Amino acid sequence: MSNHHGEPQHRLRKELPAEVPTASAPQAPGDTPEPEPGLTGRQRLAKGLWPPRVTRAQLIVALLLFGLGFGLAVQVASNSDSDSALRGARQEDLVRILDELDDRTQRLEDEKQGLEKQRDELENSSDQAEEARRQTVEKERQLGILAGTVAAQGPGITMTIEDTKGTVESDMLLDAIQELRAAGAEAIQVNDVRVVARTYLTESGKTVSVDGNKITAPYRFKVIGKPADLEPALNIPGGVVQTLEKEQATVVVERSDKIVVDALRAAEQPDYARSSSQ
Repeated sequence: MSNHHGEPQHRLRKELPAEVPTASAPQAPGDTPEPEPGLTGRQRLAKGLWPPRVTRAQLIVALLLFGLGFGLAVQVASNSDSDSALRGARQEDLVRILDELDDRTQRLEDEKQGLEKQRDELENSSDQAEEARRQTVEKERQLGILAGTVAAQGPGITMTIEDTKGTVESDMLLDAIQELRAAGAEAIQVNDVRVVARTYLTESGKTVSVDGNKITAPYRFKVIGKPADLEPALNIPGGVVQTLEKEQATVVVERSDKIVVDALRAAEQPDYARSSSQ
């Protein structure tokens, strides 16, 4: 076919290049990239997962979760250690521990009832001034025993620690004092030193000092309190006696109906504290 000039129609067409490059719009961050040709589905999945793209928020969350997991692991391990110690205890030891807890609860209840009785006596006494003076004198005597300014006697125990190897340290003696206090000890004397609320123990080399006073083995504790509470508290599994015996020390605990605690402390005048009634 030809046009009216007689030239073939195909010559009027403009020849175009075989492939015209076209510009593509930039890919938005959320767009899914087109799969590359020639890759299998597994290869595309692996390429999408690695290298990982971690945002700052994800990193912070991961660190927080790691810290939480570590804390829980430490707590579980600590509980497991204490539980394992009880699992390994004999039945009679477990019964003794439970009895000691019951005794401590009963002592607190008795103390509460005693305070309530004093309150009722003070409120119901016909001569409240005289009753108040009587209670004040009794309280002063009790505080004098606790402060170590007066001698005391009563039932209790003696504990003698022989340390021929020189392995007993001050912290072991302090643990014994703390255990005795928790078991209801009302007055304690170590060798010739009265133990009070402010008592501290130190050591220099193999020398132990109580409130700055050097003491030497054998260490002799004289303790006033209920013997049935004090002795079991020292002999619980993993307690004071077992710890000292592991250090090759010899411990002897004896009950007595009369213990005399006669080491005295000078009365200390507080530098800053004053009675609120002044």
